[in-house]
Amino acid sequence: MVASIGTDTDAEGYDAIVNLTTSLNGMSDQPRDTQERTRLILQSLFPAWLPPAFKVMFSRPLPQLSCRLNAWVTMMTCQWLMGPCKVNDFEREDGSIARGQGVLVERCRYLEETGCASVCLNSCKVPTQDFFGKDMGLPLTMAPNYEDFSCQFSFGMAPRLQAQDDAFQTPCFLQCPSKRRHNAAQKCPGASTL
Repeated sequence: MVASIGTDTDAEGYDAIVNLTTSLNGMSDQPRDTQERTRLILQSLFPAWLPPAFKVMFSRPLPQLSCRLNAWVTMMTCQWLMGPCKVNDFEREDGSIARGQGVLVERCRYLEETGCASVCLNSCKVPTQDFFGKDMGLPLTMAPNYEDFSCQFSFGMAPRLQAQDDAFQTPCFLQCPSKRRHNAAQKCPGASTL
């Protein structure tokens, strides 16, 4: 993150991640810039060969197994970032049930600590969906709930167009640092204009 942003923070641990993420989110007035920069950070967490190999060896030939595998790996490795979560089933748009292909984040620590829907959308939801869809070959829909701070990950389900996704229609939180920085705009920067 420090290399991507070009600056560091004096904070340590989780507070450092929050500070760096807030800095990243404020670097550009264009949400797409933040999303692409975050996707590059996600790519840097893996050996360069792994996402394309996963796409060829797992996502394409074994999509359900890939969804279940990614649900379990996400649940087991990301609780430090997102808080308590569990693998779950979810209902697809056609009414069928995707068994063991979802992850429910019970109360997203990342969203709660940053206090900003714009950070959620541009530094988490969109780049993570793009990373899984484009780099790993596995569609992912993330559905944050801005009332209780939960988030449903649905592996194998393609994200809706942003104009049809309720997450992009949310007003800023009262304590939103992006809102304060952008003179109390009605919506978080980029939330409804992506």
